[in-house]
Amino acid sequence: MGQAWGFGRHGGPEVQEFFDRPDPAPGRGEVLVRVDAAGVNPLDHLLRSGVVPGLDGGRPFPRVLGMEAAGTVLALGEDVDGLEVGDAVFGFALTGGGTYAETTVLSAPNTARRPAGLSPTVAATLPVAGTTAVDVLDQLGLPAGATLLVNGVGGGVGLAVARLAAARGLQVIGTGSAAKREHAEAAGVRFVDYTAEDVTAAARELVPDGVDGIVDLVGGPSLRTVAPLARDPRSVIAVGDTSVAEVGGRFVERRLDRENLERSARLALDGVLAPVITAVHPLADAPAALATVEHGHAPGKVVIEVA
Repeated sequence: MGQAWGFGRHGGPEVQEFFDRPDPAPGRGEVLVRVDAAGVNPLDHLLRSGVVPGLDGGRPFPRVLGMEAAGTVLALGEDVDGLEVGDAVFGFALTGGGTYAETTVLSAPNTARRPAGLSPTVAATLPVAGTTAVDVLDQLGLPAGATLLVNGVGGGVGLAVARLAAARGLQVIGTGSAAKREHAEAAGVRFVDYTAEDVTAAARELVPDGVDGIVDLVGGPSLRTVAPLARDPRSVIAVGDTSVAEVGGRFVERRLDRENLERSARLALDGVLAPVITAVHPLADAPAALATVEHGHAPGKVVIEVA
């Protein structure tokens, strides 16, 4: 038996609970992993609340929270290639296994070996933030010297996008709350505080002719506010809001495969995608870890260390 933290029904934080469960059996194309560290993401509480049905793998309640982890392979399901028992790995629990737990199952095609020199804590942040940063910037394909606006730059994904963009020679402007300024500016971002100033006017002062691309991590009215800053609406890419098409932009094309995970790991080892980890919690403190992300107060990444 191992401990896990999840939810017994859809709802708010009140439905969350710790419970014991046997080690899950890996199915076809899955690996059983002893979890060393799990990344905490906004999607975790959205899955708990039930607003994004169809992404939970259809597993019965109680369900375990979390979708990205680093750990060690304990067992293989059928039809698993490229991974062995004992491998240090990191990846996605895309079939609903959850990662806030002592053991979990990861989807083998969406899991990669963790290279030597990359800690489990850092590796656990890469499946979501690292691969998203690679995907949006590859999709934009902006040349060195181009200007990029990251709307919502202060979170884990936003800072990863900013760091990778700067490494590619882009000039980065970012919007966020005052609490996110320090980490954003440390990543080379020209920061616009949307709580204290008119975002459009402040951005126009920095780039009077507009920007070459926008990565939106906020959505809703905020997306519609910044979208006109792009000289070409097709250069607006949203990570969480599919209504971006209404302003002429595009939704991110995600690549969650092993190759992209390995690419993110190499960039992390080179210091390009070194995540800004601002809080590390033990599994017993998982409620506080998720609450920080759910309330939007966490700059950078929050990680739960299990082992």
